[in-house]
Amino acid sequence: MDNMDNLFSPSLAAALIKLDPEDGEQIVEYFKTQALLTREKALLQASVRDQKKLLVENAKLKKDIEQLRVQLQDKQRRRTVKALLTPPPPAPSPAPTMPVNQPPSPAGATAAVPTNPPPSSSHERRDRQSRRRRGERKARPTSDSLTLRAEPRVDVSRLDLRVGRILNIRRHPLAEALSVQEVDVGENAPRTVVSKLGGKTQLEELQGGLAVLLCNVKACKLRGVVSQARLLCCSASDDSTEPLVPPTGSTPGDRVTFLNYPGEPDRELQSKQRIWELLQPDLQVDSRGVANYKGCSFEVKGKGLCRAPSLTNCIIR
Repeated sequence: MDNMDNLFSPSLAAALIKLDPEDGEQIVEYFKTQALLTREKALLQASVRDQKKLLVENAKLKKDIEQLRVQLQDKQRRRTVKALLTPPPPAPSPAPTMPVNQPPSPAGATAAVPTNPPPSSSHERRDRQSRRRRGERKARPTSDSLTLRAEPRVDVSRLDLRVGRILNIRRHPLAEALSVQEVDVGENAPRTVVSKLGGKTQLEELQGGLAVLLCNVKACKLRGVVSQARLLCCSASDDSTEPLVPPTGSTPGDRVTFLNYPGEPDRELQSKQRIWELLQPDLQVDSRGVANYKGCSFEVKGKGLCRAPSLTNCIIR
């Protein structure tokens, strides 16, 4: 009631009652109620504005945290690459032994010894200087080579990606989740590939189709079957997986290249360097369904881009 009295002037209330003695009090109560409702409405609107402001600030903070997380992951990946590929420092070479200065000969012995010691000491000094210069010349190439090795080329051009045709596909005899393909990649004989496809994938639909394969992985045995390549698939979940499709007109053996990353692939990826594991997080399918590495598309020169059949915004594995 005190709040209502503050919102409505007593003198105005008295004037209204004087003008209309019968209904004046009701009119005063009505005005007081409307004033209180108006005040509460203003407070509610101010609260809504503050809430919206907090939501905007919260979204901005989430965006900043996500950017910092991406930067931290990138730095951690770079440190891992440097630690894996930097060779251990060479063992320090033993310091050249310095000749011990002989104590001065007695005056009596000087006459008996021929005058050869001064030239000998001069020769040793020259020999030490020569060895020191040779050591510096040998150290420079070692330092340069270590500097070069510390910055290796770790990008997608090291992967030997080729177009292949799936000649035959069947379930793995020892693992229901795996399948075994015979794939023509443009060589004298097809390669055997063991892949993990989603449970909803119809294997018979893949037979005879084209796919993209990583051909310079080291052959390994998976549940008793030797796999000689890796079938690249885009995946939104374990059940939603489909092989990448090369452009129309591609033939088995065609190289998949990247405009911004020229270079020849490794003969064979060394497992200890973990090149595939370092590159795989940056292999993705964009919103148009195009496969890319750091925004650079998978391309078969003169024929087009590699795509996912139906998935978008997903990873490649």
